[in-house]
Amino acid sequence: MSRKLAGSAVVVAVLAVLVMVVVLRGSSAPDANPFARARPLVDPQSAAAAAAASADGADQAVLARIADVPTAVWLVPEALDRAQVADRVTTLAQRARAERRVAVVVVYGIPQRDCSGQESAGGLDADGYQAWVQAIAEAGEGVVAVLEPDALATADECGLADQRTALLREAAKTLDEHGIWTYVDAGHSHWVEPRRMAQLIEAVGAEHLRGFATNVAGYETDADELAYARAVRAEVPSLHYVIDSGRNGVGPGAPGDFCNPPGRALGRQPATGTGGLDARLWIKPPGESDGACNGGPDAGQFWVEGALSLAAAAGWSETQ
Repeated sequence: MSRKLAGSAVVVAVLAVLVMVVVLRGSSAPDANPFARARPLVDPQSAAAAAAASADGADQAVLARIADVPTAVWLVPEALDRAQVADRVTTLAQRARAERRVAVVVVYGIPQRDCSGQESAGGLDADGYQAWVQAIAEAGEGVVAVLEPDALATADECGLADQRTALLREAAKTLDEHGIWTYVDAGHSHWVEPRRMAQLIEAVGAEHLRGFATNVAGYETDADELAYARAVRAEVPSLHYVIDSGRNGVGPGAPGDFCNPPGRALGRQPATGTGGLDARLWIKPPGESDGACNGGPDAGQFWVEGALSLAAAAGWSETQ
C-alpha cells in the first residue's frame, strides 16, 4: 500500500471511531444544542393535565391548552426518593426517545433549599443529595437538567457560596458523566450582578455544563433576561443558556413581590433559540404556586385559579 493510501486509511479509521463516539453519546454531545433537533416533551402526568381532566367547560379547554405546552418536570426529594426518582426519570427518558423529543427535568433538592424565601424550604443533607442526584443521572441519559433553581442566586446572602458551589460541582459532574445536558440555574436579571454570577458558575465548573438557566420561576421580561444572559456569557463564553418564559408575558409584579404576584401572564411558548440562547422554555409549570402568598396554596401545589388568571392575562380562551 502506498504511503498516501495508508494515510487515507488511517483518516477513514479515525473518522469511523469519531462517528461511533457520537452515536454512542447520542444527544449528549457537549457542543450540540439539545433543542435543535427535538422539541421538549409534553408530560401526560403533569398537574395541569390532571386539573384539565377534572374540569369542564371553558376552564377545561384552557387548562388542556396549558397542559399541551411542553413544560419541565420538577424532581423534589420530599416527593420522590431515590428509587422513585429513578423510575420517574426512566419513564420520561423512554417516552422522550419514543416520541423523538427531549425531556426537561428540574433537580431541586440541595441542602438548605430556598434558604432566603423559605417558601420551598427543605432539601437533603450533602451525602443524601449526591446519592439522589446519582439516581437521576443513572436513569436519565439524553435528558436535559436544570440544576437547582435559586441555589447560586441565594448563595452569598445565605453565606453558603463555598458549600453550594462544591455540591453543584459534584452534581454537575455526575450528570455530565451520564450524558445529561445540564444548565445550572443563574437567577434572573434583577438579582445577582452578571460578573458575580459568572464567578459562581465558574466555581461550579463550566466543563461539566452545557450552560445556565435564567428566570426560572421568575417573571422578568425576555428582553431583560437576554441582556442579563449575554452579560453572564461574556464572562463565561463557553456556555449557552435557556430562559424560562412561562410566566413573563407582562413582566414582573410590584418590586419585591415574587410570590404569586397578581396580574401576571403566560409568556411565549417554548422555542429553539439561536446564538448563545439554546431555547426559551416553560421551566416553572404555570399554575404551580410559588408559595402560600397572594392567595396561593403551598409552594409547588397546582392552583387552578392561578393558572386561569395567567392564561386570561395572556389573552387565552377556549376558542383560540
